[in-house]
Amino acid sequence: MAKTITKRSWAEPYRMKMVELLKVTTKPQRMKAMRDAGYNTFLLHAEDVYIDLLTDSGTNAMSDQQWAAFMTGDEAYAGSKSYYNMEKAIQKYYGYRYVIPTHQGRGAEHILSQILIKKGDYIPGNMYFTTTRLHQEMAGGTFVDIIVDEAHDPNSEFPFKGNVDMNKLEALVKKVGAEKIPYVCIATNVNMAGGQPISIKNLRELREFTQKHGIRIIHDMTRVAENAFFIQQRESGYEKAKIADIVKEICSLTDGATMSSKKDALVNIGGFLAINDWEIYEEARNLVVAYEGLHTYGGIAGRDMEAIAVGIKESLSDSHQKARVGQVEYLGEKMLEYGIPLVKPFGGHGIFVDAKAFLPHLSQDEFPAQTLAAEIYIDSGVRTMERGIVSAGRNSKGENYHPNLELVRFTIPRRVYTQAHMDVVAESAAMVYERRNKIKGLKMVYEPKFLRFFQARFDKLK
Repeated sequence: MAKTITKRSWAEPYRMKMVELLKVTTKPQRMKAMRDAGYNTFLLHAEDVYIDLLTDSGTNAMSDQQWAAFMTGDEAYAGSKSYYNMEKAIQKYYGYRYVIPTHQGRGAEHILSQILIKKGDYIPGNMYFTTTRLHQEMAGGTFVDIIVDEAHDPNSEFPFKGNVDMNKLEALVKKVGAEKIPYVCIATNVNMAGGQPISIKNLRELREFTQKHGIRIIHDMTRVAENAFFIQQRESGYEKAKIADIVKEICSLTDGATMSSKKDALVNIGGFLAINDWEIYEEARNLVVAYEGLHTYGGIAGRDMEAIAVGIKESLSDSHQKARVGQVEYLGEKMLEYGIPLVKPFGGHGIFVDAKAFLPHLSQDEFPAQTLAAEIYIDSGVRTMERGIVSAGRNSKGENYHPNLELVRFTIPRRVYTQAHMDVVAESAAMVYERRNKIKGLKMVYEPKFLRFFQARFDKLK
């Protein structure tokens, strides 16, 4: 009997013009490479990696239109036309008034923190991000997590785990006073929660509250288009809305933004600070010269600014986001078939494996997520990264943070890998899962002062 089609397949809205050959290593080679890297996937040599899911930051495949724009880059030190092209795209598609270019997102975070945060301030946000919190702390502020409780539960199916818990925010304002809160930091598609979105409804409630108390909202918008896709798919009233229109609405509910263009905007380097307040813009324009470069290039080459302008437009395509998030969902479904414990619902930029549930015999101080990332690489050459106790770092007293979420992030670069690559990844995770009870944890043998997950080194526990 002929099979009846119940669900139509989708395909990527692009075809390939060029391929990059990959190096395939043996297991003994990978074991040596992992030991040499101190069991930290960040310290592996990229040439020894088969499928690289470490990050989606700057690892995307640019389109032919972006490469063509590269050739029109204006490398003038001052007044580059490429800057003005990028500025126009940001103003058109995101709606912010003033634009300060930076070499990447953390450059924008640093400048913003130096301008807005005073010693003793509190910065509430919908879960921390590593570099964001560090810049806030270095400026004298204290981060306060105001995300909904569901975000800390990997098994919760709540569709908008990026939402702000308004009761938590109100309690903070009552405790410290609105004058001690320079802004609320809102990430779209919250990375550390597993790529989880915030709803328009919640953003509107937040906007109303902050306007009442005279508090700004600053938007970490690095994956805003992916967040808009989830709003389109999950939020009532937005089923027929275009992603471009949803993105514009999200931005309109905030006062400014930091952006790493290396994600949504589909480029290899670059970012910006966008703001609606002239006085903040003027101060940022002064600081960028000291830290990044002139205010019309800010550490980015003209060709990269041209590619950002094109990439912003491409990122807002409904078909692009359907394929981008669809590939993440494909990997997640494959992993679930093998019984692998995952953060649910699936995020926008990657699949997050629950390392606590994967390796329940390891305590958090034995670094289960770091251990699992190392084991995945040794098995197949697939590089992932830890998002747990190592990434969380230490508090001001030098004590380890112990986050509820202990995750391994399988981050999928945009327009880079095929579904066959995803099959290899899922099968590797399944192979490691089959021998999970025999896996031993790690001990940290070197810890840098800041952002330790980048450079820390580990050794196997006996």
